[in-house]
Amino acid sequence: MNHDRTRELGTKPIGQLLMQYAVPAIIAMTASSLYNMVDSIFIGQGVGPMAIAGLAITFPLMNLSAAFGAMVGVGASTMISVRLGQKNREAAQHFFGNSITLNVLMGLFFMVGVYVVLDPVLRFFGASDQTLPYAREYMEWILFGNIFTHLYFGLNAILRSAGHPRTAMYATILTVLLNTALDPLFIYVFGLGIRGAAMATVLSQCVSLCWQLWIFSRPSEVVFFRRDTWQLQRHIVGGIISIGLSPFIMNACSCLVVLLINRGMVQYGGDLAVGAYGIDNRVLFLFAMIVMGFNQGMQPIAGYNYGAKLHHRVQEVLWKTIGYATIVMTVGFIVCELFAETIARAFTTDEELIAIAAHGLRIDVALFPIIGFQMVTGNFFQSIEQAGKSIYLSLTRQLLFLVPCLMILPRFWGLDGVWISLPVSDGLAALNAAVLLYFQIQQFKSVEGGASSTDETTSHTLSEVHHHLLRLPHRIHYFAMNRVAPYIPFFTTFQHEDRENAENG
Repeated sequence: MNHDRTRELGTKPIGQLLMQYAVPAIIAMTASSLYNMVDSIFIGQGVGPMAIAGLAITFPLMNLSAAFGAMVGVGASTMISVRLGQKNREAAQHFFGNSITLNVLMGLFFMVGVYVVLDPVLRFFGASDQTLPYAREYMEWILFGNIFTHLYFGLNAILRSAGHPRTAMYATILTVLLNTALDPLFIYVFGLGIRGAAMATVLSQCVSLCWQLWIFSRPSEVVFFRRDTWQLQRHIVGGIISIGLSPFIMNACSCLVVLLINRGMVQYGGDLAVGAYGIDNRVLFLFAMIVMGFNQGMQPIAGYNYGAKLHHRVQEVLWKTIGYATIVMTVGFIVCELFAETIARAFTTDEELIAIAAHGLRIDVALFPIIGFQMVTGNFFQSIEQAGKSIYLSLTRQLLFLVPCLMILPRFWGLDGVWISLPVSDGLAALNAAVLLYFQIQQFKSVEGGASSTDETTSHTLSEVHHHLLRLPHRIHYFAMNRVAPYIPFFTTFQHEDRENAENG
């Protein structure tokens, strides 16, 4: 029965499949975003505006933690989808076992590494004397549960690849419901403040993790716990990381970006501006998570059909996902422009904080209608084992576009310059993604039917341009691994493996 679930990825109509896989993922991702918003609302209303600012200070660390988790979770789930498409269950099983070990090791590494330098790191991220105590209290408990968080998110991604999108949705909904119930209990009844919000988050994830562990303990599953697959194998780890490197870089760059945003907010607007960004970030995250839900629904479909060489189905799921993502982000644009003050008021009663947050929110969503396309395109390349292109898109948006904007625009427009940097970089990133996707579609068409004799000259020219364009991700990847990696201890542990080794997994 479980094998039938994976086989339908290559036979069932794409529209039905996308809804079957995306709707549970959308519900799960929306619920996940909502419980982050619930945390912020309870903290803002129950503890105060400085607590919201303290929570915003933790965003870079949360992004960095998510980077390590996404590296394993996305990398493993993608490799499992492709291997199942190739009818190679044994390889999929080994990718699953290695992902469990990697999640535990990375969770432990991050927890210990960050905890010993927590205060200096939070100061570096923009914490003031007023916000540092709140940020520290929250992050301490988040770090204590970091291993469980990594396993929870990693296994949820694999559940979708293994043909259980609804189960992944239920696990997330369970987490949200528990967190929503525990937040007021810990914050108000037990008087634990912002610490109580962190404890509620970790405890709710642990409960869902227990359910996930039980599911994967059953030998009837397409992948399950097997002792002989837990020992790390270099080529398997290399395969996971080669695919997971793109979301890792995306989240790691987000850490740098949020750091720059927080410092810009402190410099040009003070602690309340940091709190305003914290509010806006939660709201924007909600719409982005809906798109990520579509992406997660697309991932196993695109991965399976790419592995089965059904390129027409790969293209169909891509275009349908882009269409739905564009609709979602356009709705987000309209809602945020019309109801910015109402949205901000849900988080706080401080009128000055409400005004700053509403103003920033309207600027942030200025180019929302085109952002969905850019998000889907980056995830698409990742889903078809073309990590270099996905890495390239991640790096250009975060480092080549957004970071310079954050360093230049505030010099001219102050706090508004910080807000404006976000839509400007998103617009440039969308154009960049469109160029790369165009050449990928041309490649698919060439593989499927070949160019006619009248198109040979054009195809040859496109091929040459495509070749040079494809070198950009590898050059950026080389730069990241050989210039940036020496400063990040984790990167030096595993190097990018030869693709042939990964294929033999």
